[in-house]
Amino acid sequence: VLMTFYYILNTCFMPFLEVVRSEDTTGPITGLALTSVNKFLSYGLIDANHEAAAEAIENMADAVTHARFVGTDPASDEVVLMKILQVLRTLLLTPVGAHLTNESVCEIMQSCFRICFEMRLSELLRKSAEHTLVDMVQLLFSRLPQFKEEAKSYVGANMKKLKMRAGGMSESSKWKKQKRSPRPPRHMVRSPSGQMEPTQSSTLNNNSVSGGVLFIEQGLSTSILPASDSAGSSISSPTTTDSGLDTCSKATSREDLSDLEQCSSSATTPSTSEGRQVEPAQSASVESIPEVLDYKESVTESESTSVHDMDYVNPRGVRFTQSTQRDGASLTPYGLPCLRELYRFLISLTNPHDRHNTDTMMHMGLQLLTVALESGHIANYQSLLGLVKDELCRHLFQLLSLERMNLYASSIRVCFLLFESMRMHLKFQLEMYLKKLMDIITSENIKMPYEMKEMALEALVQLWRIPSFVTELYINYDCDFYCSNLFEDLTKLLSKNAFPVSGQLYTTHLLSLEALLTVIDSTEAHCQDKVVSSTAQQDQSETLLAEGEGSTKNGTNTLAGKHNQLSLYGHLSVRTFKTYCLDSVKKAPKKPQRFSSCLPDSQELMEIRTKKKLLITGTEQFNQKPKKGIQFLQDRGLLSNPMDNNQVAQWLRENPRLDKKMIGEYISDRKNMELLDSFVNTFAFQGLRIDEALRLYLEAFRLPGEAPVIQRLLETFTDNWHKVNGSPFMTNDAGFALAYAVIMLNTDQHNHNVRKQNIPMTVEQFKKNLKGVNGNKDFDQDMLEDIYTAIKSEEIVMPDEQTGLVKENYVWSVLLHRGATPEGFFLHLPPGSYDNELFTMTWGPTIAALSYVFDKSLDDNIIQKAITGFRKCAMIAAHYGFSDVFDNLIISLCKFTTLSSESVENLPTVFGSNSKAQTAAKTVFNLAHRHGNILREGWKNIMDSMLQLFRAELLPKAMVEVEDFVEPNGKISLQREETPSNRGESAVLSFVNWLTLSGAEQSGLRGPSTENQEAKQAAVLCIKHCDPEKLITESKFLQLESLQELMKALISVTPDEETYDEEDAAFCLEMLLRIVLENRDRVSCVWQTVRDHLYHLCVHTNESCFLVERAVVGLLRLAIRLLRREDISSQVLLSLRLLLMMKPHVLSRVSREVAYGLHELLKTNAANIHCTDDWYTLFSLLECIGAGVKPPASFQLTSTTTDNDTGAQSDSELSPHHPSEVNVDRGYTSDSEVYTEHSKTRIPRSQTDVDVASSGWLVVGKDDLESSKIPPVSSKAQLNHPLVNQYSLTLGQDLGQHDTKSLIKCVETLSFIVRDAAHVTPDNFELCVRAIRVFVEASLNGGYRNHDKKKSHKYDSSKYRLRKKAGGREKEGGGGMRRGGSRASSQRPSRSHSDDEEDEGVPASYHTVSLQLLDLMHTLHTRAASIYSSWAEEQRHLEASGRKIEADSQTLWTSCWCPLLQGIAWLCCDARRQVRMQALTYLQRALLVHDLQTLDATEWESCFNKVLFPLLTKLLDNISPADVGGMEETRMRACTLLSKVFLQHLSPLLSLPTFAALWLTILDFMDKYMHAGSSDLLLEAIPESLKNMLLVMDTAGIFHNADSRTGFSDLWEITWERIVCFLPHLREELFKQTVIPAPSPPVEPVQQTHPASRPPSPPHPASPPPVQLHSLGSDRSSPVPRSLSPMPVPLTASPAQGPSPLSQSPLILQPLASPLQVGVPPMSLPIILNPALIEATSPVPLLPSPRPTSPSDEVK
Repeated sequence: VLMTFYYILNTCFMPFLEVVRSEDTTGPITGLALTSVNKFLSYGLIDANHEAAAEAIENMADAVTHARFVGTDPASDEVVLMKILQVLRTLLLTPVGAHLTNESVCEIMQSCFRICFEMRLSELLRKSAEHTLVDMVQLLFSRLPQFKEEAKSYVGANMKKLKMRAGGMSESSKWKKQKRSPRPPRHMVRSPSGQMEPTQSSTLNNNSVSGGVLFIEQGLSTSILPASDSAGSSISSPTTTDSGLDTCSKATSREDLSDLEQCSSSATTPSTSEGRQVEPAQSASVESIPEVLDYKESVTESESTSVHDMDYVNPRGVRFTQSTQRDGASLTPYGLPCLRELYRFLISLTNPHDRHNTDTMMHMGLQLLTVALESGHIANYQSLLGLVKDELCRHLFQLLSLERMNLYASSIRVCFLLFESMRMHLKFQLEMYLKKLMDIITSENIKMPYEMKEMALEALVQLWRIPSFVTELYINYDCDFYCSNLFEDLTKLLSKNAFPVSGQLYTTHLLSLEALLTVIDSTEAHCQDKVVSSTAQQDQSETLLAEGEGSTKNGTNTLAGKHNQLSLYGHLSVRTFKTYCLDSVKKAPKKPQRFSSCLPDSQELMEIRTKKKLLITGTEQFNQKPKKGIQFLQDRGLLSNPMDNNQVAQWLRENPRLDKKMIGEYISDRKNMELLDSFVNTFAFQGLRIDEALRLYLEAFRLPGEAPVIQRLLETFTDNWHKVNGSPFMTNDAGFALAYAVIMLNTDQHNHNVRKQNIPMTVEQFKKNLKGVNGNKDFDQDMLEDIYTAIKSEEIVMPDEQTGLVKENYVWSVLLHRGATPEGFFLHLPPGSYDNELFTMTWGPTIAALSYVFDKSLDDNIIQKAITGFRKCAMIAAHYGFSDVFDNLIISLCKFTTLSSESVENLPTVFGSNSKAQTAAKTVFNLAHRHGNILREGWKNIMDSMLQLFRAELLPKAMVEVEDFVEPNGKISLQREETPSNRGESAVLSFVNWLTLSGAEQSGLRGPSTENQEAKQAAVLCIKHCDPEKLITESKFLQLESLQELMKALISVTPDEETYDEEDAAFCLEMLLRIVLENRDRVSCVWQTVRDHLYHLCVHTNESCFLVERAVVGLLRLAIRLLRREDISSQVLLSLRLLLMMKPHVLSRVSREVAYGLHELLKTNAANIHCTDDWYTLFSLLECIGAGVKPPASFQLTSTTTDNDTGAQSDSELSPHHPSEVNVDRGYTSDSEVYTEHSKTRIPRSQTDVDVASSGWLVVGKDDLESSKIPPVSSKAQLNHPLVNQYSLTLGQDLGQHDTKSLIKCVETLSFIVRDAAHVTPDNFELCVRAIRVFVEASLNGGYRNHDKKKSHKYDSSKYRLRKKAGGREKEGGGGMRRGGSRASSQRPSRSHSDDEEDEGVPASYHTVSLQLLDLMHTLHTRAASIYSSWAEEQRHLEASGRKIEADSQTLWTSCWCPLLQGIAWLCCDARRQVRMQALTYLQRALLVHDLQTLDATEWESCFNKVLFPLLTKLLDNISPADVGGMEETRMRACTLLSKVFLQHLSPLLSLPTFAALWLTILDFMDKYMHAGSSDLLLEAIPESLKNMLLVMDTAGIFHNADSRTGFSDLWEITWERIVCFLPHLREELFKQTVIPAPSPPVEPVQQTHPASRPPSPPHPASPPPVQLHSLGSDRSSPVPRSLSPMPVPLTASPAQGPSPLSQSPLILQPLASPLQVGVPPMSLPIILNPALIEATSPVPLLPSPRPTSPSDEVK
């Protein structure tokens, strides 16, 4: 096999190569040979694994690159060249190509370049060469990972060989001379300079080329310096001063393409006259960059090792190396060296300052660099990276300034690739690049093409899209003390640029927006991923927990927390992150010094940024006045105080913003000598030649001009340099002299002014000047020569001095120096690390830009893009909880909906026809639905929009319909219909309108146009999509804070005076209430807010209106729904007191709503009310609503006194629950409290005291009245504290007018409570009884009070159910007329209290009510005993509860039986006969019921005093004048009842000390009734009853007394004295046998029999009664209730009343204060209170004045 392979090679293959090499063959033959060679390759005949393959391949490469042939005509020659290209391409790209050596690869590339750049060849061929090159470069760089970096020494040697091989290339870009050509070819392809000169080839064997073959020796390498070296040396900046440039430009064709790059990138002298390349002095190239050597981890392959290893460099700097490839020696396959050389060559092609580089060449260079960067990962190879950092970036940035679009575009592309993959190593280059782009974008230069700006922006957008690029910008620049705020500045720039100045949108604006949105997009993607992964993690952790792995919840949360911080594309779990961190630690063991970790937290970043701001301010101050700047930084704590010289020196060195001139002045100041030492110590001068060290030193500040100052600076420098370099000179002074000489030389060589006058000194002169300076000896002459060369070729640039290229070079070299220090460290971050911070910085500009673009653009795609942007911003804001961002966004979007800006009339049309507004509206609502949780201020705008929609009637029906109690269907629309304008306008007005309008307008009036209708439909549809109702229903998922803000927004709409629209307020109120109901579960958190709002609406209003009605209904609706919730029910019930605080006339207007609402409330929730206070509230409400009772004073007072800014007092303030304070604070005493006080103390109770309590209303002592601070508002002010008279059947309430329907509803409610035994509790029993009595009074005589008052204020509620448009044209009068016909009034039964329909039904309804009440009283009366005993039973089990319930007769009498009997009795006085009769029947049943038998004497006595006597008194009035007969019958039945009761309970009554008085009163009534009637009915009935009584009493032996002289008791005497007055003959009829003794004087007997029982004005009930001769029960007989105590009632008649007609006989006992005789001394008889008379004398009328019969009439 071996033989055959050798055979193939030698016999078959070699001949073809010979043909190719031969210069005598013509083109076609060479072409055929090349084709055959190509077949060998493409058919795979050469076995790549064979040991001989390498040599064969090498031979082939050599032959083809040196192909020669005799030219015929250009076309066929080009065919051959084409074939050469083809073979070279196949050779390099087939597997065997791997055997090529570095030299061969360089030659192959070079051949292709030559074809490519030869302009005389056809374009097709050139393009083919270009494509071939692209493929080759791609292959070479994609193989990069297979190559290793060689040892430095090896690289040095190898590269030299390459260069010298390339020497073939490098020495010229010209054709080789044909040595033996028979004739010159017809066409010589010339190099750019057109000369043909022999090359000086010094390596591989047959290097000579013939036959016009293109041999592109355009220097793949220009200098023998390895590229790494030029990378190193490049740091000493290029010296293209004018002369330098000249030399370059004069350079002849010997120079290769990269010559200029040579001159500018290292200390090379351009080619000498003999055309020989002069190599740069080694030492200069390396050692001039000490800092780089210090810091760079092997970035430069420093030549210092390799140079001296194997090579000899001659004095001219030309290096000689021995060739390694002798015949038979092994061939090394190509590797990094050729790639590096190729890369360096490509970079040299891009140098715009090299005039040999045509545009085509630069473009080609950029194109191939692009391919190289795309194919290989160059950053891992220090030798290549060095080239990138310096030359490549430099050339690219220079190209950006050229206004040649194709080069500009290509260089931007290359920059993108560089910074995408290598920004870690190019920190300051990236900063410079971005600044350049910013300059281009903001450039005001008119000549600059628009496309350049566009491309610069596009470049930014591309960079922005690199994952985590912006984050790195922020961390590495904005958070670096000495870099510019790139991210912030760029964001501002982009934002500003997104705003079109002209108002027209161009691509640049959209690109800027695109860049801003890129940040938002990536942040949003990370947020989404975090959400996804955190939920996934939670699921995992839950399953783990479920499996019992016991991972604590805590653990998973912290995990998720970390995760949120750093999700890498969302999939970076914590584990991956740790490995990521470790990797980065391995790669970059250091982190930036300013950070405490690889990933500093936000707090740390904030501190750095604050510090940075201070540093910038300090720097600015330093640049004006150094001391001031230092002082400032010391004050801010950034520099230590007292001053630390080392610290300040370090700051002066590392802060690039400082003015170098100021640094020079500051450090050279005499006072700062120590600082100067520290400053010099910051340099690392070790191992540097003195001129290099000086160059470094003088770069750091501007050398001042004064000699002594310069001396001071240089002395310090030389001392330091001398010390660290081991004192190479004899003395320090020698060093000083040399340093001075170097500065002088620099000035001499490079200062224009000096050069004008003198010829620059030569190296000899320089040496001569320094003779004997080194301690009387000479310096090393070679060193001086080197110094001279270095200074001559490259100026020591003084900062801030030069301009143009020199300055550029200086700036660049400073940049490279900074990059080599730790400052150049670039922190690489996982994507999504600092999204939070970035978003905080970008959201403002982004939302502004989005809004602007959204506003200005008409293109749907752009609008859609803006909306997407808004959505993403919202999502991020929600994710991070940035409510300010979200509010801002919603507010911006609300503006675009046009909802708030358009007038209501035009809104449907405008909104419906504006698709952009609709899009905005949908977005607003969509965002509010999705991220409502973080909405705060924005709610206000959303609610304003809702209001506008409401006004424009665009909301769905469900939202404007609300619950209502009175409406039959339970709903009412908030949009009360307008009075239809066409019908409404009076005819005249319409006619006038018709006359004044033109035809077109007229048609408009007739109805909306079809477009308008369509628009309105579109609007309605859009709003339906928005689903505004969801905001309310979903509010239960909002965070509390957001919910509170939403409610605040709704409350705040409650209008200011100017824009007040009741309907709007009602709509907002309804939304508020719905939201509260949706949030029932946490209503306690928001209740106070809602309550205060309702308080404000109800209590402060002075007239009733739709809004108040809605507020009242709303409050009741809330109560109905919320009472089931234990936690809040008590608060809700307390809040119902709001209604009692309303001004009475306002409350009466909404009485029907309240009545119906309360009915609903009690029906659904009666079982949930457990507290007397709450029942008290409810019953008070029922009474106020149903019977027109004035609300209890305590509430009214509160509303006036506490009308402070906060609105209402909280309910709890209103009614403290401490029983001890109850009388003081609450202003009322609930019945049960009075009872419990007594039942606890169990004092022997006097009847009246308890009775006072049983009245159940307000018992007010004098102190209370006085302490109330409110001055009486009117003469009736005290009515707020009604003084209850127990001896009246009425409650003494001033009943205002009431609404019939409300009364009926309230009675229905009451009966619901009473009929269900479960609802009657100890807490509400007395209140219930009392309420019934109030309604009895209200319904008396068919509500007679109401009808008198009604007419005074007619109130038409339909009026406020109608909408009055602001600025409506209707006049009030017309409005009234119109309303009748409008639909609105039919929409709801009118609520006027004087409705005709109601008037017709009134008697009937009142009749029912009265009968219903009678039935209720009777029911309660009969069930009372059993109810109480069952309570008492329960109570035994609950002894501990502290409140005892007694079921004894006393309790029952006071709290239940007595009040109920009084109530029934009062209905017996009704003017309606039926009611009267029914009531009497009930009263009779009630009094004779079995349960009452248990009562004792005192209770029966009070039954007479409180029930029967007042009833009889009342019946004496002419109650029903029309019905005389009926009245007679009633009176007769009443009398009969009286005698029945008297006789039935005679025996207990006899035990009473006051029996005589009682009996006399009965006789009195008999007397009065005898004379009352006009018919005979009473005349017959009364004597019968009387006879009956007398006989029974006589039988009982009451009249007999054995001791008296007559055998009869005193009572007998008195009785007959009384009866004689009206029935003189009765005694004879009954007791014919008895003797009548002589009448005794009227007063005495009484006095003897009955001593005084009580002074007429009793003291406070608690004090013991004064002298009592007969033992009476303690307080109980006190006949005057304590409520009267402040007003003593004299027994002597007040003259005003005059003598009563009833007091003719001196013996008649007048109850209470009816005068017996004027001037007669007061009687000391027990006084029986006659209610009628109390009323007559009471200073406060207990019943309202307009009554059919006034009390005084009764008396008369």
